[in-house]
Amino acid sequence: MTNNLELRTDNLETGTLYLVGTPIGNLEDITFRGVRVLQSVALIAAEDTRHTGKLLQHFQITTPQVSYHEHNRKKRLGELLERLQGGQDVALVTDAGMPGISDPGEALVRACGSAGVRVVPIPGGTAAISALVCSGLPCDRFIFEGFLPSKAKTRRDQLASLQYESRTLIFYESPHRLLSTLTDFTQTFGNNRRIVIGRELTKLHEALWRGTIEGAIAHFQDNPPKGEFTLVVAGQETEQPVVLSEAELKAELQQLLDQGMTRSQASRHLANLTSASRRDLYQLTLDLNNN
Repeated sequence: MTNNLELRTDNLETGTLYLVGTPIGNLEDITFRGVRVLQSVALIAAEDTRHTGKLLQHFQITTPQVSYHEHNRKKRLGELLERLQGGQDVALVTDAGMPGISDPGEALVRACGSAGVRVVPIPGGTAAISALVCSGLPCDRFIFEGFLPSKAKTRRDQLASLQYESRTLIFYESPHRLLSTLTDFTQTFGNNRRIVIGRELTKLHEALWRGTIEGAIAHFQDNPPKGEFTLVVAGQETEQPVVLSEAELKAELQQLLDQGMTRSQASRHLANLTSASRRDLYQLTLDLNNN
C-alpha cells in the first residue's frame, strides 16, 4: 500500500504549484501522474496555450489554461501567485520537457518559495538528459549550459570559461545558429573534441550524430540543419598535470582574469590543470596586478 502523505512545512491554506513535465516530442511519454494532475488542478499555466491545447485535447483534459511566458511573466506572476495563495492548485507546463529549464518557470517557483506556497515536481523527460544518456560520453559528471548568448562576443567569452572544463558539456541550439556555434566550438575546444548531436529527440525524425566538432561542421554543411538540437560535448581530458613556464602561467592567468574571474578563482582553476601550486599562482596574479 502506497503512502501518499507528505510532511509539509509550508502554508497549509495555500494551493500547490505543480511543475508538470510534458513530452519533448512523443505524446506517449507523459506519465499517468502528469495526466491526472493536469485533470485535477484549477488552472494550467502554459508557455503556449495553443501548443499545450493539442496535448490536452489528445488526453481529453478540459482544465482551463492561461498563458505564462517570457513576455508576460511579470504581469502574470502576480496573478498566479494570488490564485495559489487563495487556495487554488495550479499546474505549470512548458512546450516540452520540465518547466523552469530555459524558460520563465524559475521566477514563479522562486516567488512561491518566498510566499510559502508548496511546489511539487511531476517528473518528465528533458532533451538534455535524453541526449546525454544516449551519447556514450561520461554521464557521471556533466554541466548543462542551455542556449548560449546570441551576441558573438558574449558567446565566445562564455565558451572560453569552459575551455578546460573536464565534465561533459550539454548545450541547446536552434538550426539557424548551429553551424556558427560549432565554429565557435573549434576555437575553444579544438577540431578533434568528441561531440554527439541529437536532433528532434523522441520525434518521428529523431537522429543522433557522433564524431568530432570538425566532422560535425562538414556534416551539417552538406546537410542543412532542421529541427531543434541538443549538443553533448566531451570534457577536457587531462591525464598528467601540464607544465608551463612562468611567462605562460602569467598569460593564462591574465586571460582568466580578463574573463571576469577573481585572483583566487583564477589561481584555483589553473592549479587544477597544471603542476603549479595555487599559492604560487596567486602570487603571480599579484605580480600581474602590480605590473
